[in-house]
Amino acid sequence: MTSFAISGVFSAAATPINADLSPDHGLLAKHCQRLLDEGCHGVALLGTTGEANSFSLGERKAMLESVIKAGVAADRLMPGTGVAAIPETIELTRHALSLGIDKVVMLPPFYYKGVSDDGLFDAYSRILEGVADDRLKVVLYHIPQVSGISLSVELVGHLIEAFPKTVVGIKESKGDLANMQALLKAYPGFAVFPGADPLMLPLLREGGAGCITATSNLIADSLRTVFDGHADAAAAAKVEAAQARINAWRNLSNSYAQIPTIKAMVGLKHGEKAWQRLRPPLVGLGESEIAALRPQLERLP
Repeated sequence: MTSFAISGVFSAAATPINADLSPDHGLLAKHCQRLLDEGCHGVALLGTTGEANSFSLGERKAMLESVIKAGVAADRLMPGTGVAAIPETIELTRHALSLGIDKVVMLPPFYYKGVSDDGLFDAYSRILEGVADDRLKVVLYHIPQVSGISLSVELVGHLIEAFPKTVVGIKESKGDLANMQALLKAYPGFAVFPGADPLMLPLLREGGAGCITATSNLIADSLRTVFDGHADAAAAAKVEAAQARINAWRNLSNSYAQIPTIKAMVGLKHGEKAWQRLRPPLVGLGESEIAALRPQLERLP
């Protein structure tokens, strides 16, 4: 079995929000611990599902500090630290390291579109050289449908070559299985994490490292079952049942806009109404949509 610097089931955790639109630190810490208890190897806070780019640097730092203060182990966290400005990405990454967090997911600078591989390589290089900490492990974040920036297979290889002990993985959220397969073939031992729950199993069978997904906010136990049993013939039926459950929950979460739907489903599952709130410009589901969602959720396996 391939050995990776980082592997496992990581939740792209949603962020609960107070009535004044500030992050709900107490519920966030509770949710992180719940995810770990349900089977996640770690929690990828402050990503797309976590509405990261709607929060200030100060808010992002305070969230990490509060979660760790509440008792969540730093080595189980893998926050997003990539923003548009290189100095701020350095600042967020150094802050995470100062708390004992050594794994981060890192978007490229994403405001300017149509930039070259050379420009992206230079940006990542300046960030990693600016952080200058041998503890750091970076998972690149490829989500071009949101960021507008593509990370080519060639660019990834250039970064691995330049920073072999630091650039150790990629979250592939484009949903392109062929691109993930190309990365696996080109860079053995490099951790490729799909951002779509249904793709974890086929990728694990080809040498994938796990997943970093939104539906794990709801069904971490089933994702862990698939991760643990994917290569065990004796567990095939159990894995197949878990995968069917994953697909059903994922399909429902995609029935409306994904982030508000994930949050509404978390709130309905745990009886926590705070999850209905989102930071503008995102908008939560309306009461009629939640009323329609509730019986569908109750029918899921």
